[in-house]
Amino acid sequence: MNHTPFRGAVPDGLLYDPDHDMWVRCDGAEVVIGASAFGIFLAGEIIAFTAKPKGAEVERGRGLGTVECAKTVLAVHAPLSFVLTAANEAAEERPAVLNRDPYVAGWMVRGRPTAWDTERARLVDAASYRSHIRRIEPDAEFL
Repeated sequence: MNHTPFRGAVPDGLLYDPDHDMWVRCDGAEVVIGASAFGIFLAGEIIAFTAKPKGAEVERGRGLGTVECAKTVLAVHAPLSFVLTAANEAAEERPAVLNRDPYVAGWMVRGRPTAWDTERARLVDAASYRSHIRRIEPDAEFL
């Protein structure tokens, strides 16, 4: 079976967690979190998404929710510690948006970071994340 290399976006202006292939955007005192296009490429097409409930305290590396792909159900690992203030209900109802538009309409959760000053250092900018992807997928093409 032929391998199809990653072909997708890694927008500037976001922070990325190369350990869990997630992105983070600061929005005032909160953060918006979603799966990167590369993370979705690795997992396969998402057919269901369920976030933890509002008010949940999520630690970095722990599950902020789950996604169901064609062959498996996966925990979505948090790129940083936070208190969940909102889940993307539209993405839970119509998860195809996560595959189609992971960086705008396909965000997963919003929250108040609880250890931003220390955990921020584990996140990387878009250029560093592209380099990370190229180490895994040398033929990756960025849109």
